[in-house]
Amino acid sequence: MEDIELKNMWKAYDQTMDEAKILNLQSWALNIKTFEYLQTHKAQSKLKSLSIFKSWAIVLGILWVVFLAVLAYDNHFLNPYFTISVIISMLFSIIAIAIYIKHILLIQQINYSESIIDVQKKLAELQSSTINGLRILWLQLPFYTTFFWSTKWIMNDIKFWLIAFPVTLFFTFLAIWLYKNITLKNANKIWLKILLSNKEWTSIIKAKTYLDEIEEFKKA
Repeated sequence: MEDIELKNMWKAYDQTMDEAKILNLQSWALNIKTFEYLQTHKAQSKLKSLSIFKSWAIVLGILWVVFLAVLAYDNHFLNPYFTISVIISMLFSIIAIAIYIKHILLIQQINYSESIIDVQKKLAELQSSTINGLRILWLQLPFYTTFFWSTKWIMNDIKFWLIAFPVTLFFTFLAIWLYKNITLKNANKIWLKILLSNKEWTSIIKAKTYLDEIEEFKKA
């Protein structure tokens, strides 16, 4: 009898332990699900805000392009340096608008019901496109120093060659240097962090961080 009672006690103990393990697993799964929902919701909120920001930027960009087009048209190439500088700035603005439209479409394509890895891949694509767009747009920098050039000034004023031309040359080299060095590889460098300290970049980084924290929580 004692052996049977002892066996029953062990059996009851094992059953209790199994039930406790099941409850712990259920609790762990529920905690993960809740944490995943909260983090995903925060990431979604950040990207939704970013999408709205870019939508307004597109509207302002279109107005800016129209304004530049009017300036170029009114000049009638009386000063070709001014007209060409304005047209180039207008083209870069159109590029910026196209990039922002692409980013909004990328954000809308993110399906938060997919795996975290799939969402992270789309965020990485958005991050890469953002930094590539930034480096391209810096190439317009020198043309903000040429709109007031004139043939008369170039031909008759030594100040052009001593001041204006070196300034344009400096900004040309700076634009090329920025184009070559604004990369994801340099994202942790102080100078690039300063350039990237805006809503476009920080929103993506925060969204990625929220999703990364899900993976870290699962490993804990």
